Amino acid sequence: MKTKLISFITILLLSVTMANAQGTDKSKLSFAVLGGINMQNLTGTDFTGDKLENDMLIGYHVGVNAQIPIVPEFFFQPGLLFSTKGAKTTMGSLTSTYKLNYVELPLNFVYKGALGNGYVIVGFGPYLGYGIGGKVVIKGGDVSLDTDIVFTNTVELTDPLTDTYFKAFDAGGNVFAGYEMASGLFAQMNAQLGMIKINPEDKRIINDETSVKNTGFGFSIGYHF
Repeated sequence: MKTKLISFITILLLSVTMANAQGTDKSKLSFAVLGGINMQNLTGTDFTGDKLENDMLIGYHVGVNAQIPIVPEFFFQPGLLFSTKGAKTTMGSLTSTYKLNYVELPLNFVYKGALGNGYVIVGFGPYLGYGIGGKVVIKGGDVSLDTDIVFTNTVELTDPLTDTYFKAFDAGGNVFAGYEMASGLFAQMNAQLGMIKINPEDKRIINDETSVKNTGFGFSIGYHF
């Protein structure tokens, strides 16, 4: 899966480069750097089918994107982001924090309409993500325990009970809105909804009803050039 994702990203970047070299309207093709904060959660159900009662986790995202013109005021905007996600849960005196790190490939369509000296921005589209690391931090009183998250599609009967497992691959949808100044500076509010389960099949549990998805929103600032 990791090789397929890297190949897809490489093809996309080559396509953007060719568009830059061969495009008929280079003045409208632009690139951007951006970053901001995430307010993320892990939503869904546990192995009994009960709703997960997690708290949001504050994280961040940084990355780049390209803005490729389609028709006047409409653009295709592929990007590449590093994004942190996860959630917090409390049981009695124990607080568990799940921290997941992703490389994400958003593939958005954007409308930019003139407003004042700048542009109003509205965008939406799918994203693909791949987990590249993560930790679970469990705290109770003065005691703290850190363990690495294990990415796998299937948890076998012999796998350790002390590890926390997630699938590496994630996918879902983005929606955002904001404003871009004439100088290229922009700010936007983002929302993201995971569409697939990121919990692996667990062969240790009979009639497992677990369904965990990434959900969240955030705020970004950036610069188009």
